Amino acid sequence: MKRVFITGLFTASISLLQAQQNEGRVIYERTMQIQIQLNDNDQAEHMMPKSRTDKFELNFANNQSIWKHVDEESNADEVNSGGMQIRVMAPGTDDISFFNFDKAGKVEQRELFGKQFLVSDSIRKLNWKLSDDTKEILGHVCRKATAQRIGKRTTMNINNGKMERVEFDDTTRIVAWFTTDIPVPAGPELQGQLPGLILALDMNDGRVTYLAIEFTPKADIAAIKEPTKGKKVTPEGFTAERNKMMEEMQKNNQGGNMQIRIRN
Repeated sequence: MKRVFITGLFTASISLLQAQQNEGRVIYERTMQIQIQLNDNDQAEHMMPKSRTDKFELNFANNQSIWKHVDEESNADEVNSGGMQIRVMAPGTDDISFFNFDKAGKVEQRELFGKQFLVSDSIRKLNWKLSDDTKEILGHVCRKATAQRIGKRTTMNINNGKMERVEFDDTTRIVAWFTTDIPVPAGPELQGQLPGLILALDMNDGRVTYLAIEFTPKADIAAIKEPTKGKKVTPEGFTAERNKMMEEMQKNNQGGNMQIRIRN
């Protein structure tokens, strides 16, 4: 009887530990390298920040997660030069992303030039290559995984006070570090991808990086809910809306005040 009792107690302890590992709250620090060309204003280009750091919060529980920016005093960097004011806005600071891993779906509340949209889509998995390389992050052993993502990237140049936008095909090289200590497929940007929580992410050799700096084993479960504010669109519809707004901004801008949103 004593032997059976010890075995049962051990099994119960393992089950409790696994239940705790299936929820949590993570704070990530994102660092982005900023590349903006101002061909007719070398002084302003020299004053532009070369990188930007922001913090984001991830809550996950019940096979769902919510991702959002952590409020700070300012979400923008401003440069004033030669009568021109340039305000650089980092991507994602006004967005909320909800993921349902059981349904392999996501809903993103995205802000675009003062307007809000609800973008619904399925979780599209990448082809990952797992490595035997490991490292420790916040006390958790993480395993390395690599992948590529094919998409579009936009560059912006300013010539003679006019903004020029160029879109081209872009292949993003991704290195993720995930831990099976927390067997939830959550993390920054690439949720629903790997068999464990992503604690670090490197995109294009440091162009964008994420690093978990704080982990709490209890989630804010009340915060994990699907966003509801904004016009409902498909991913293709959102891209069309964005292109239309950027074209209008490009036509209307004649120097003076300018706001640039950087999309990674």
